[in-house]
Amino acid sequence: MTESADIQNRWLRGLLEACVLVVLQTSPAYGYEIASRFEEAGLSRPKGGTLYPILARLEKDGLVEPQWVEGASGPSRKYYSLTAAGTATAQTIGPEWKLFVDRVSSLLNEPDPVSYTHLTQPTSTSRC
Repeated sequence: MTESADIQNRWLRGLLEACVLVVLQTSPAYGYEIASRFEEAGLSRPKGGTLYPILARLEKDGLVEPQWVEGASGPSRKYYSLTAAGTATAQTIGPEWKLFVDRVSSLLNEPDPVSYTHLTQPTSTSRC
């Protein structure tokens, strides 16, 4: 993994819940499908050991609702859809994200906020 990919993965871990909610705004989806949508967006695919605990937490918080759907030619799948509270939360993510990105961008684009030029090295080692 490149250093850039590692940094992006660390950022993504903090945003997974929000991203899952936004993915589910489009339509109900099962875990593998949610993970695939991350990849389609150019993000790394979250592992099941990361994604499923997040889905369980979102369910516990009343933001998503699971439903088992029989597979036409395979096993049943657990589809997740947004509840009314999940939809409301997902709708706030875009504006909140923009505000956050603007603030971080402002910070990152500032001239060096910590300048050490005003500090001088001690000229003597004697103590008073």
